[in-house]
Amino acid sequence: MAKQALNIVKMKKMKQDGEKLTMVTAYDYPSASLAEAASVDMILVGDSLGNVVQGQETTIPVTIDDMVYHTLSVRRGATHTFVVADLPFMTYHGSIDETMRNVRRLMQEGLAHAIKMEGGMEICLAVESIVKAGVPVIGHIGLTPQSLNQIGGYRIQGKTAEDARRLLEDAKALERAGAFAIVLELVTEEVAAEISKQLTIPTIGIGAGRFCDGQVLVYHDILKYDPNYRDKKFVKTFADIGAQIRQGLEEYVSEVKSGQFPAQQHVFTADENVIPELYGRRKAESRA
Repeated sequence: MAKQALNIVKMKKMKQDGEKLTMVTAYDYPSASLAEAASVDMILVGDSLGNVVQGQETTIPVTIDDMVYHTLSVRRGATHTFVVADLPFMTYHGSIDETMRNVRRLMQEGLAHAIKMEGGMEICLAVESIVKAGVPVIGHIGLTPQSLNQIGGYRIQGKTAEDARRLLEDAKALERAGAFAIVLELVTEEVAAEISKQLTIPTIGIGAGRFCDGQVLVYHDILKYDPNYRDKKFVKTFADIGAQIRQGLEEYVSEVKSGQFPAQQHVFTADENVIPELYGRRKAESRA
């Protein structure tokens, strides 16, 4: 019997029962297929694809077309896993009609189960409207990559009482607006723990300590799948496939250069009469 995708009711019950949620950020068919085979609870198609897949310096250049394309690719690979798609930069800060058009594209064209939005109280009206339209929403506070230019780069959030208070107020506002979960990114452990305690909806941490209701990491970080990988304090790598891929490619190049590949077992042979017949036909044609 095929695995059934989680739903937002089950996720809330998992929080109540103390069962941790697992989320992986993935961007294509093969990574989604492997994540589903590993029984990951949720897959996030993050706009971090700008950094990880496109080689951009930030997530800001990522478009709604990019997100639709990658979300649909992930859905093809993970047909029985709850898939969340990011609304990218400036796609939900204009009119509500424009926001709804972008949400519709992720849901109808990308086949997402839910969307994720960065921001706190300032986006709550949009969150409320989207939820009322029947679309599940995950909030995202703490470090919000779409706002890097405003917040001054990759800085830990919640280090002061004022900052902690702001994060808690944002989290509560998102819950009231109808978000069914909230991602806490690069938030101090103490503040993330308090937010998780005060909310009835799950928190999903990335660099937010041990006491969130779930965790999310990027597929490429988990597997060290990056030629220019840099260690991150909040990441644990569970395999180093980047080194294995590089080694495999180097061996391929070496064997092609030396003539070792393809070997006899890699070739296809014709019937024994094919070459004589072909040779004879060419000889006859040359005489004519």
